[in-house]
Amino acid sequence: MRIVRFAHPQGMSFGVAEGSGSGATVSQIAGHPFADLEFTGQRWAVDDIRLLAPILPSKVVCVGKNYADHAAEMGGTPPEQPLLFLKPSTTVIGPGDPIRLPAVSTQVDFEAELAVVIGVRGARHVAADQALGSVFGYTCANDVTARDLQRTDGQWTRAKGFDSFCPLG
Repeated sequence: MRIVRFAHPQGMSFGVAEGSGSGATVSQIAGHPFADLEFTGQRWAVDDIRLLAPILPSKVVCVGKNYADHAAEMGGTPPEQPLLFLKPSTTVIGPGDPIRLPAVSTQVDFEAELAVVIGVRGARHVAADQALGSVFGYTCANDVTARDLQRTDGQWTRAKGFDSFCPLG
């Protein structure tokens, strides 16, 4: 099931996308997709709506240097413990929205990522064998980085935290 968030003439809603290409449609959900799904009966052609980021997270938690080849490109190896960093919620934009390039950087790069959407409020310190029970779903993400700032700053917050630096969906 492909759950989407979208803008339409009456506002913003969640829905379930069906089909592909120019014939694709979205069936509008009443309420929030984290609850049992109830449909309003309203169906929209994808060409008549604007897809938004599938969720509006309170924070975006990322894992860095978890891909050995990319860690090697950056002159390192994957760390023993996960290297975690946060992206502000203002980095999140929808598919097709423009990424705004900051004037302070001359080397903006991007990486395709798999985003895991946690669907259980307060899911922390979850045992490894129970972790998938907290997963609502998956979506694609684009991790945008100002590489020159990442190198000179020695930490990643500014380089990865510019508004629009995390397209989702």
